[in-house]
Amino acid sequence: MKNYVFIFVFLFSACFITLAQQDAEGCKDHPLFNRLTNFYIVSCSQNYNELQLRMSGSKTETKEGNLFSIDYAFNFDAGQKELSPFQVIKNYENAVTKNGGKMLYKNTNVQDADIEATFYLPTKEKDYWVKLASFGGTANSVEHFFLYVLEMEPMKQEIQASEMMEALNKEGFIALYINFETGKSDIKPESQPIVDQIVELLNQNPTLKISINGHTDNVGSVKSNQILSENRAKSVMNALIAKGIVKSRLSFKGYGDSKPIADNNTDEGRAKNRRVEIVKI
Repeated sequence: MKNYVFIFVFLFSACFITLAQQDAEGCKDHPLFNRLTNFYIVSCSQNYNELQLRMSGSKTETKEGNLFSIDYAFNFDAGQKELSPFQVIKNYENAVTKNGGKMLYKNTNVQDADIEATFYLPTKEKDYWVKLASFGGTANSVEHFFLYVLEMEPMKQEIQASEMMEALNKEGFIALYINFETGKSDIKPESQPIVDQIVELLNQNPTLKISINGHTDNVGSVKSNQILSENRAKSVMNALIAKGIVKSRLSFKGYGDSKPIADNNTDEGRAKNRRVEIVKI
């Protein structure tokens, strides 16, 4: 089988690939990704749909969102060498992980019927699920493959101070989904409205004292998750103090990944476990 070198470029990198002239009418690359050299688009579609993603050899998950499907075929007339399935998947893996994403599954065993890979790429605007599948060709030569890109809005929470107080009176606590920079305690700008509502809650209830408790998913070591949860809880407390809340009304704790409220084996579950709880004291 033949090999060749290919450059895969993320959206914000320099682009050196010239688009093929044989693309199907109305088809183009997904905005996030350029294509492999000497491939062209046979067909494409874009709609709101479901996508089944393989997470392991025995487990799949179905997600829904804005789905882009692109069928790429190799241009043999270019006179260049083809890629193997392993090379195709490896190049996507390098590009996705370089930009903060991760590979969840891959099968490059040409003896199996389904050569496939699943990637997850979170960004500030959207979460992306990327799937490579339906490889055609031989063990060392990819004639065509499908790229699926599913766009999903990240978890957002809109909540008012009155709703927080209602939950505190009823349950004694409320879970808030405040977004932080990955692996850090810096609060993202899109979560500022939640912080503002906590301030409003405390201003409307001047005798209320709260504990800010940080929780993480189980990704990473127990020690690093404990430290991260403490730092994130403290970051929220400091944000409240900066807006005029007296420090004596606030305290913070970190519980790491010790108190999950959802399944850490799914991305949705891990997202729910990454939370800040406001506890009435």
